Amino acid sequence: MSDDPLADFGREERPPCQLYLISPPAFDLATHARALEQVLKAGGPVAAYQLRLKGAADAEVLAAAERLLPICQAHEVAFLVNDRADLARLAGADGVHLGQTDGSVAQARAHLGPQAQIGVTCHGSRHLAMEAGEAGANYVAFGAFFPTATKEVSLTATPAILSWWTAISPIPCVAIGGITPANCRPLVKAGADFLAVSAAIWAAPDPAAAVQAFAPQLAPA
Repeated sequence: MSDDPLADFGREERPPCQLYLISPPAFDLATHARALEQVLKAGGPVAAYQLRLKGAADAEVLAAAERLLPICQAHEVAFLVNDRADLARLAGADGVHLGQTDGSVAQARAHLGPQAQIGVTCHGSRHLAMEAGEAGANYVAFGAFFPTATKEVSLTATPAILSWWTAISPIPCVAIGGITPANCRPLVKAGADFLAVSAAIWAAPDPAAAVQAFAPQLAPA
């Protein structure tokens, strides 16, 4: 494994599936920072963390990044910002996750440089995934696979798209949407490189234990 938690992806032999943590949509910074520290300190299959504060002021996002980024760095977990490549650059983040209305991969690359990790939401669309891969995305994200209370979902995906993608592309794929330890195994078997999880971790009584609960389900199929 290289120093970059995401860099080993895209090889012919894909590594075991790992978790991609997504922040709650709103949180008390001090409380969430403690929870993140506990989760990462406990160890477990976590490769990345995305700061996702939809609708928050730029200053709030940057203040959160200033507090949370060092925690991720201390545990060699990639830190990404949702939607905004400009804020990702200001925060010193490892990358950005782009929705379909958040600008192009090329624009994000111009902001963040060649080493940045840039992911793109592709819903359940093979066409969008192909476009993202051709544009130079470092990963593509499919979903939602299950109902989720974290965000409004109008577009869904099935595990078949994960199997299709991993058969044709070395670019990593992320499965997102309502994923829990109880329902994630079909996604792992279908080929997901990452499982993006939010409420399953942060809404749990013990977030660190919630991460550990995923571990047995992430073994190669």
